[in-house]
Amino acid sequence: MALWRSTFIVSAMTMLSRVLGLVRDIVLLNVFGAGKDFDTFVVAFRIPNFFRRLFAEGAFSQAFIPVLTEYKTSRTHAEVQILISRVFGCLASVMSLLTLAAMVAAPAVMYVYAPGFHSDPEKFALATDMFRLTIPYLLFMSLTAFASSILNSYGSFTTPAFAPVLLNLAMIAGALWLTPYMAEPIMALGWAVIIAGALQLAIQIPELWRKKLLIPPKIDFKHEGVERIMKLMLPALFGVSVTQINLLLNTIWASFMQDGSVSWLYSAERMTELPLGLIGVAIGTVILPSLSARHAEQNQEKFRGMMDWAAKIIVLAGVPASIALFMLSTPIIQALFQRGQFTWEDTQMTALALQCMSAGVIAFMLIKVFAPGFYAQQDTRTPVRVGLMAVAANAILNVVFIGLFKLIDWEAEHMALALASSGSALVNAGMLYFYLHKRDIFRFGGHWKKLLFQFGTANAVMVAALWYALSWYNGDVSQWMRVLEVLLLCVVGVAAYALGLLATGFRPRHLKP
Repeated sequence: MALWRSTFIVSAMTMLSRVLGLVRDIVLLNVFGAGKDFDTFVVAFRIPNFFRRLFAEGAFSQAFIPVLTEYKTSRTHAEVQILISRVFGCLASVMSLLTLAAMVAAPAVMYVYAPGFHSDPEKFALATDMFRLTIPYLLFMSLTAFASSILNSYGSFTTPAFAPVLLNLAMIAGALWLTPYMAEPIMALGWAVIIAGALQLAIQIPELWRKKLLIPPKIDFKHEGVERIMKLMLPALFGVSVTQINLLLNTIWASFMQDGSVSWLYSAERMTELPLGLIGVAIGTVILPSLSARHAEQNQEKFRGMMDWAAKIIVLAGVPASIALFMLSTPIIQALFQRGQFTWEDTQMTALALQCMSAGVIAFMLIKVFAPGFYAQQDTRTPVRVGLMAVAANAILNVVFIGLFKLIDWEAEHMALALASSGSALVNAGMLYFYLHKRDIFRFGGHWKKLLFQFGTANAVMVAALWYALSWYNGDVSQWMRVLEVLLLCVVGVAAYALGLLATGFRPRHLKP
C-alpha cells in the first residue's frame, strides 16, 4: 500500500503539473505562435533544461539516492547529515562554476546546439541572449533536485512532486503580464524561468528544516560518500539522460529545417510527456528508493516483485496511451493549440510529429522502470553501454529517415527526427531488458502470457471504439466544442479499454505490489 500511496501522490502532483503545462503551452503558442521567436526560446531553454536533467535530476539523483539510502539504512543520523553537508557543498560549487562558464561562452554554446540559427544573425543573437538569461536555472534546479532526492529517500514525495507546478505558473504569468513590458516580448519567458527556479528550491527548505536535514554546505571532495557518488555519477551522466541527448541532437537537426520545425517537435513532445510524467516518471521516482533499500537488505525476491509490479503498471497504461496519441493526434493538437498565432498548418505538422513520437511512448515509460533496476544496485555502467547503443541508433536513424524524406521530396522533414527518437527509445528499452534478463535481475514470468492476452484484447476493443467515435468528430466548431469532443473521445477510449479488461477477467486486485 505504501508504494501505491506514494505513486498516487507523485502521479497526482504530476497530473496537476502536466495539466498546467498544457495550459502553459496553449498560452505560449497563442501569444507567440510557432515561429522564430518561440523557436529561439525552445532552443535556449532546452539547453539548461537538458543539463538540469543530465546533471541534477538525472545522473546526480540516480547516484545520490542509492548511497543516501544505504547511509540511512546502516549508519547513524549524524553520518547522514555529514554526507548531506558534503554533497551540498560539492554540488553547489561545481554547478555554480558550470553556470558561470556557460554564461561567458554563450555564443559558442548556441553555435554548437543550434548551428542552423547562425545563418539568421537576429535569430542567433536573440537565442544567445535568452540562453544567458535562463542558464542560472540550472543552478537552482540542481539544488532543487538535491533537496528532492533527500525528501524522496525519506518517503516524502508531495513537495518535490509539486515543485514543477511553479514553473508552469510562472511562465503563464510571464507570457500574460510581463510580455508587454519587454523590448523583446519573448524575453519575459526567460525571467519567468529564473523566478520559477528560485521558487522550486525555496518551497522545499521548510520540510528539510523540520526533518533536521537542512545542513550547511561544506566542500569536501575526499569524503567517502562523495567519492562514491562521483564514481557512480560519471557514467550515469550519459546513461540516464539518453532521451535528453537525443532530443537535443534532434533540436540541432531541426535548426536547419524550416521555421516552426523546433516548435512542432516541442509541442508533440509535450503531449508525449503527459503519460510519461503521470505514470513513467511517477513509478520511476517511487521505486528507486524502495529498490535501493531492498538491495541494501539483500532481499532479491522483493526486488524482483517490485520491478514486476512497476512493469505491469507501465504496460497497462503505456500501450493504450501510445495508441490513443496516434489515433487522436490531430483532434488533440487542434483542440489544445489551434488558436491565435497557431494555425491549421501548425496543427497538421505537429500532429504528424506526435504520431511518429507515439510509437516510442511505451519504450520511454519502460526505461523509467528498467534503468532504476541497475541504479538501485549501484551499477551505472550497464545503462551507459545501452545508452551508447541508443544514441548511435538515433544518429543512424536520423540520417536514414532524413535522407528518405528528401528522396521522396516530403516537406515535413521534422517527422524523420520524431521517428528516430521513437526508434532510439525502443532500442534503449529493449537492451536494458536484455541485460536485466541475462543477469537474472528481472524477467517477465509465465504470468505475463495471460496479462498480455488481457491487455492486448482490451487495446483491440479500445481501437475499435475510437475508430468508430472518430467518425463523429468535427473539428470545424468553436474551440471549447473541440475540447469537449476530445474529452468525449478520451472517455470512450478509457471506457472501452476498461470493459475489455473486465471481459478478459482482469481485476484491480491483480495490481497489488
